[in-house]
Amino acid sequence: MSVEILLGFVLLAVAAAIAYFGLFSFVFGAGYQPTPRAAVATMLRFAEVTADDVVYDLGAGTGAIVFRAARDQGARVVGVEIEPLRVLILRLRRRLGRGRERITLAWGNLFELDFRPATVVTAFLWPGAMARLRPKLERELAPGARVVSHCHPVPGWTSAAYDRATDVYLYRWPSARPPATDGT
Repeated sequence: MSVEILLGFVLLAVAAAIAYFGLFSFVFGAGYQPTPRAAVATMLRFAEVTADDVVYDLGAGTGAIVFRAARDQGARVVGVEIEPLRVLILRLRRRLGRGRERITLAWGNLFELDFRPATVVTAFLWPGAMARLRPKLERELAPGARVVSHCHPVPGWTSAAYDRATDVYLYRWPSARPPATDGT
């Protein structure tokens, strides 16, 4: 095989990957945008993640939060992802990485997941998904659970902290709950 043909295949593969991540992944309702390292650090620091925690990373992508929480904080982590190529990447990374025994990967719809075991929920989801997620979190989170979100707040909740530099919100349940109205 000539170098030109090999180079052509490589360029085609790169173009296909870019098209997949940039366009086709929207078919699953989850465009790809990795969480910046600084935001990951802020999210884990805000949530005070320790080895005693069960972290649910919603829309785990390629695992920035999943692997750091398991490896650096010793937490048990459930990474939830719907997009098949990202799930494959997550599985390969888990197989090759440290902390794999503390990582569970769930391929599917995060709205079908049971959040009751979670002590920390992390999310970098679009505003519509955050709005849909709110009632599920309110029904299933245990008192004392922390929710950290990058870029998009949980609509109607009051954050315990916000970091402007990384655009990260921290919520503590149930104190994040909106105030009760008297119906008037």
